[in-house]
Amino acid sequence: MENNYDIITRINKAYSGMSKRHKQIASYILEHYDQAAFMTAAKMGEALSISESTVVRFAAAIGYEGYPEMQAALAAWVKTKLNAVQKVGAAYRGSSQSEVLTSVLSSDMEKIQDTIDNLDPAAFDTAVDIILEARTVYIAGIRSCAPLAEFLSFYLNVIRGNIVLLKTTSLSEVFEQMLRIGDKDAIIGISFPRYSMRTLKAMEFANDRNAKVITITDSVHSPMNLYSSCNLLARSDMVSIVDSLVAPLSVINALVVALCLKRPEAVKASLESLEGAWNNYQVYLNDEINFIDEDAFLNLPASGGDGEKAAAAERRNL
Repeated sequence: MENNYDIITRINKAYSGMSKRHKQIASYILEHYDQAAFMTAAKMGEALSISESTVVRFAAAIGYEGYPEMQAALAAWVKTKLNAVQKVGAAYRGSSQSEVLTSVLSSDMEKIQDTIDNLDPAAFDTAVDIILEARTVYIAGIRSCAPLAEFLSFYLNVIRGNIVLLKTTSLSEVFEQMLRIGDKDAIIGISFPRYSMRTLKAMEFANDRNAKVITITDSVHSPMNLYSSCNLLARSDMVSIVDSLVAPLSVINALVVALCLKRPEAVKASLESLEGAWNNYQVYLNDEINFIDEDAFLNLPASGGDGEKAAAAERRNL
């Protein structure tokens, strides 16, 4: 392991070859790095119900001379992350609201252009084929990536059905939902820094079951690529206290459009079926704003009588 790698990179690079206990430690550090930076080896072992010696061996396994050196490296990495947030705050301090708006939108545009320049068209085509051919498609995305996963799940369900959105805070429940995944299925894992170990383990589980694995992530160095046969890279950098997910959402939009173009008749049939169900069960009766009938509106008398006024009032109340 090269000495110039930070601790998170070391963990990501070594993860696939780790023992079960070491993966448990790696997961804890990645998920709770702000707490782990201040834990002794004994305290971390207690938190994970493993021995102190196992924690010490983990430090050596990822290239440190001992646990104190690893702990210092983790503390330095956490400090760097905090400084990055402070620098972002300093960059926008004193800016007007309109300047912040322009700066953030310009940054998002730059990320989309960077994604256009670097996303592999062959990987995109492969992802489309995998999604269409899979028996069941599982989608994993948690924390800030959850809205992306839900968005993709909604449209894939319209396009092809048999979609399982993994929504849970428990890793054991993730595995329960994936119990029947096999070589005829596929999983799409969505994760950006800080990466989700739960998403990574779901992809590892799917890979062990010989399912096709697609990842939507930010870099070739992302740990999400460890078990993926198809990597869709979309840039996502910190521009404030939140991460920009505009480029990943654009990639998902492109996937949805490409899938629709591959199966136009199926999509049309699904939408017609949905429209029929909405109408039959009055799903949107009180939850949808109807467009004004412009012809009727323009043809109203300039000073209508009581009947027209009552009708207009009724339309306003719909």
